[in-house]
Amino acid sequence: MKIIIGSDHAGFKLKKDLIKYLQSLEIAIDDKGTYGIDSVNYPDYAHEVAKTVLKDKDNLGILICGSANGVCMTANKYKKIRAAIAWQPEIAALAKQHNNANVLCLPARYISTKKAKNILTAYLDADFEGGRHQKRVELI
Repeated sequence: MKIIIGSDHAGFKLKKDLIKYLQSLEIAIDDKGTYGIDSVNYPDYAHEVAKTVLKDKDNLGILICGSANGVCMTANKYKKIRAAIAWQPEIAALAKQHNNANVLCLPARYISTKKAKNILTAYLDADFEGGRHQKRVELI
């Protein structure tokens, strides 16, 4: 598994913290930017993450912006991307279990680093349940 991660300026600090966390878990990371706190356009980074996630079925994405709405909307423009906003660990787990989400979107202005780590852990630990959920994912 490889994590493809990206953020805008509002998510930059949280992205750096999550990269350190993922490195401590020895998970491969591909950082698509941004690389500072100067104002940027979030779609640029969401496009890069979504395109890279689609290159390998084992890739998962993480996108971070202030509310997570903009990056989620952008990523979901790609066929076969299923981006989900999560602000609680349970939401992240369900996004994977029921929707087979391959991109996790985090709202940097509304969650702490500790909470983001818990959300990310719940997402990574969850597995798609298939079954009745498979048909629903296919309908997306």
